[in-house]
Amino acid sequence: RGCSEPIFTCPQSYSVSPMACEEVCAGAAELGEAKKKGCYVANVSDGESAPCVMVEGVCIPEEKLNEFLGTAKLGGITKSSQEEDSKVKLARALLAEAAGTGMIVLFGCGSVCSSISGAYQGIWQVAIVWGFGVALAIYTTAEASGAHLNPAITLAFQLVRPQAHGMTPIKSLLYVLAQFVGAILGAVINLLVHSNTIEAFERSQGIVRGEPKSILSALAFGEYFPNPGLSKEWGSGPYTQDDVSVTKALIVEAWGTCILAFVIFSITNEHNKVMETGGSRPGVPFMIGCTVAVLLALYAPITQAGWNPARDFGPRLVAYSAGWGEVAIPGPKNGFWIYI
Repeated sequence: RGCSEPIFTCPQSYSVSPMACEEVCAGAAELGEAKKKGCYVANVSDGESAPCVMVEGVCIPEEKLNEFLGTAKLGGITKSSQEEDSKVKLARALLAEAAGTGMIVLFGCGSVCSSISGAYQGIWQVAIVWGFGVALAIYTTAEASGAHLNPAITLAFQLVRPQAHGMTPIKSLLYVLAQFVGAILGAVINLLVHSNTIEAFERSQGIVRGEPKSILSALAFGEYFPNPGLSKEWGSGPYTQDDVSVTKALIVEAWGTCILAFVIFSITNEHNKVMETGGSRPGVPFMIGCTVAVLLALYAPITQAGWNPARDFGPRLVAYSAGWGEVAIPGPKNGFWIYI
């Protein structure tokens, strides 16, 4: 519009009202010379001109383009920006995995810490709190990381459905590390918050932390088989220590984890529309929490129902450091490893 012959069209979207965007050709009158010297964009309001950049045959003000890209250097900007975005996304995902796993420990192991006060009656009440805790952890972290919150589930996604959350061996390893960190932090918080409850329980039962009987308070952090509260040696149940062997406990833990993974992969499968509502599946976290609660009610009397290596080993490390010692690691029958 500003030249003897129109050369390019300056998109209206790049005009800054009330300024008008007009093309001039740096004093050139002919098209060939204009192309040789390059295109400039003139600001009619102040008479100054500024260089512009050709993008698919369109002359775009360089300043506006740089402003849009967030840099004055055009070379390699897209790649570096994408790399930065991927790093930010990974950092958010790892933070979400740590926070979500920490929430599971806070709610789940925290409910066991509360139960030794006598506030709960029976395993089902603890199981319900576990289930709701798992559901809340998934609801709050799924958008950022996919809410694995469990090394066993991360491994399953890596092996079976890596495309779901862009899993690679390195990313899976980072997820697992984040989960363990979150579990440890959650256990530390539980220890600080429930320390008086645990101490009162130990005092009432004549428990010296680190001695064999302290398994009754250590169970608020790590799992044991059979459930100490239901054993003849330490509780009021029918079990003896020989009733549940290491092999039996390992099979029960593997079986429970298998059921949990099967439910997760089934109800999140894109071809399974049963949970879909308006193009999304808002009920999935709740149903996963229900699965955890049901499994706890079934198998917690036998192995305390871990299903999650981070949720067991993270708090177990905290218990070991807080005075339970060998009662936490390696535990009776050296059996802590079956939960990992």
